[in-house]
Amino acid sequence: MKTEYLDYTSGQNTFESYVAYDDEKSSKRPCVVICHAWAGQSDADRETAGKLAQLGYVGFCADVYGKGKRGDPTGDNSHLMQPLLDDRAELKARLLATIDAAKNHASVDASKIAAIGYCFGGLCVLDLARCGADVKGVVSFHGLFFPPNLGPQKEIKAKTLILHGWDDPMATPDQVVGVAKEFSDAKADWQIHGYGGTMHAFTAPKANMPEKGILYNETAAKRSWKEMENFLSEVLA
Repeated sequence: MKTEYLDYTSGQNTFESYVAYDDEKSSKRPCVVICHAWAGQSDADRETAGKLAQLGYVGFCADVYGKGKRGDPTGDNSHLMQPLLDDRAELKARLLATIDAAKNHASVDASKIAAIGYCFGGLCVLDLARCGADVKGVVSFHGLFFPPNLGPQKEIKAKTLILHGWDDPMATPDQVVGVAKEFSDAKADWQIHGYGGTMHAFTAPKANMPEKGILYNETAAKRSWKEMENFLSEVLA
C-alpha cells in the first residue's frame, strides 16, 4: 500500500491531505474522502484511509483547517471549528476544493467519489450533499445536523447514510427528526441508523467522558463500519 501527503489550495489557503491506496493496481478506482472531527486531521483519519485502501478504494483525508493546523484530540478545539461553523460558505469552498483535489489524483476514478465524516466531519459530509458536490454518497458518523442556511435548499442528489448514537447530546432526537425532514424535503435518498444506549463519538476508542455524553461503544462502532461498507459498495459500484 502506498501512502503520501498531498497539498491543495482553496483561495489563499493551503491544505494537506493524506492519501492511501494499493499501488499494485494500475487502474483508477473509487475514492472515499474522510472528513475529520473538530481536532483536525488525525492519526485515526489516516488509519481509516488505510482501511479503505485495503477495501479497494483510495482513502483521501480532508484538511479543512489548513496545513499544520491541528488541535488537541482530548481538548477544546472550538477555536478551530467555530469559525467555519460561523461561515458555512467558507467551509463549503474548502470542502469542494477537497473533492476537486481527490478527483485529480492519478489513481482516482473521478466519476466515483464518496465522503465519510466523524463528528464535525459528519456535518461536513452532509454539507457536501446539501451543496450539490459531485459525490455519489455521504456517510455521517455521530455528526452534527444543523443546516448551513445558505439559501433555498436544492434537490439533494447524493445518497446519504447517517449513523447516529441515540443518546448523543450534540444531536438530539428532535434534531434527528429535523434532518430527516430537511433531506426528505430535498428529495434525498437517505437512511438514518440510530444506536440505542449510544453516545457521541462512539467510533473513537479513546472517547471516555460519559458525563459529557461522549463515549466509545465497540458494538456500535463495528455495526456502523459494516453499514458504511455496504453503503459504499452500493453507491460506488
